[in-house]
Amino acid sequence: MSIVLETRGLSKSFGAIKAVQDVSFALQKGELLAMIGPNGAGKSTCFNMLMGQLKPSAGTVWLNGTNLSGHGPRQIWRMGVGRTFQITGTYASMTVAENVQMALISHNGRVFSILPYAHRLYRDQALDLLGLVGMADQADRHCAVLAYGDLKRLELAIALAHEPSLLLMDEPTAGMAPRERVALMKLTADIVRDRGVSVLFTEHDMDVVFAHAHRVMVLNRGQLIANGSVDEIRNDPRVQEVYLGGGTLFNPAEEGQHA
Repeated sequence: MSIVLETRGLSKSFGAIKAVQDVSFALQKGELLAMIGPNGAGKSTCFNMLMGQLKPSAGTVWLNGTNLSGHGPRQIWRMGVGRTFQITGTYASMTVAENVQMALISHNGRVFSILPYAHRLYRDQALDLLGLVGMADQADRHCAVLAYGDLKRLELAIALAHEPSLLLMDEPTAGMAPRERVALMKLTADIVRDRGVSVLFTEHDMDVVFAHAHRVMVLNRGQLIANGSVDEIRNDPRVQEVYLGGGTLFNPAEEGQHA
């Protein structure tokens, strides 16, 4: 497999505070990689450096072999990186389809020629993306009336509108009900498998992480303390100490054996 994203010695300090320290990892094409850690571990700081919102104090970020040093968020987006956020950011006054159409208009460079017929541009492509995330039947509803889980799915469709090779998902299931969390991450895993998109996501729900991630890396106090398969991370003493003070992380398979 080819490497889509790679960091080398990535670090970020805010004065005397070392938010991220010497973090190096690689993400393969078509891989679903989870970045986990307690609050304050440095996960969001890492994401903001990957997307260009923050300039690293040291280290480099590479996307498909290109050094991203000096590139801003818009340039990085144009290079094929999509992102979803902890708090959704859709246009409440627009319909579901129109939100996706706006992303497609931007992707195709039609921003300065959209009025007064923007509602007709790329509607078929928008409906295809909405079908991918199970939202086609709500295409003409306004976002202001959507349930939170539906907004999260819409945000995923918007992120996919410019055909990214890399998708960064910061707490994608935050605020969702348990069943909605499982459904969204299953959908994401299907997209990874079917489209070959690489996904890096942060998450606090360990059931979601262990059910869907191909690999897991763990940050604590800005440092990468573990990086491996689900089973390796679940049984790593350092990870158990970080999360449960030395306890054992939940294993659904083992729980079923004792039921």
